[in-house]
Amino acid sequence: MKILVSVKRVIDYNVKVRVKSDQSAVDLTNVKMSMNPFCEIAVEEAIRLKEKGVASEVVVVSVGSKSCQETLRTAMALGADRAIQVEAEDGLDSLSVAKLIAKVAQEEAADLVIMGKQAIDSDNNQTGQMVAALLDYPQATFASEIVIENGEAQVTREIDGGLQTLAITLPAVVTTDLRLNEPRFASLPNIMKAKKKPLDVKTSADLGVEVGSNVSIVSVTPPPQRAGGIKVGSVAELVDKLKNEAKVVS
Repeated sequence: MKILVSVKRVIDYNVKVRVKSDQSAVDLTNVKMSMNPFCEIAVEEAIRLKEKGVASEVVVVSVGSKSCQETLRTAMALGADRAIQVEAEDGLDSLSVAKLIAKVAQEEAADLVIMGKQAIDSDNNQTGQMVAALLDYPQATFASEIVIENGEAQVTREIDGGLQTLAITLPAVVTTDLRLNEPRFASLPNIMKAKKKPLDVKTSADLGVEVGSNVSIVSVTPPPQRAGGIKVGSVAELVDKLKNEAKVVS
């Protein structure tokens, strides 16, 4: 069984995001970039399925400029067998990215496509669903457990009020949630080995896909600064401020 995993290069989740002075976008100058955390979980799950003997090959794909090759090398250092970069301008909308990933999945004849449920930069949570629709594959989103047997995937999802388990036939698309697993760290020997693993570069023209963007960023604004706290001298003063200033007590 072949598993295709999509990964995205984003600002590291530990970095405090800065907005450009003209509010046109997020400032990426000298900012640490890393793999999207949900994509890390997807890669880890694919590798675990291979280690169990369920999968024979794990292929990772990323859509973007040459800089995303670093993210692909990281995925191969974690255990993926090979990588594909679909060369495209950064900032494509979700539908264009989904079309490219779906085409790669078709060419690779992937039995299972595993994706992070969302990227922490655009935060759209829709590319996985679009890929499933374009391929006409069954899908299971927000997976917290995946079991593959007898040509189908049993996927447990966390929903309001409990858990839901779906049985979907392969090929299929699954998107990962936070509690699916805890990603491993890449060892130095595996990082060195990843440099020799195959990484193919394709373009949208190679895949026969026309891409563009129907979504544009109007403006980006940082959250308002939180005001400092104050000390009150008595319970009566506290109640008065909650009632008359904060307006949270009637």
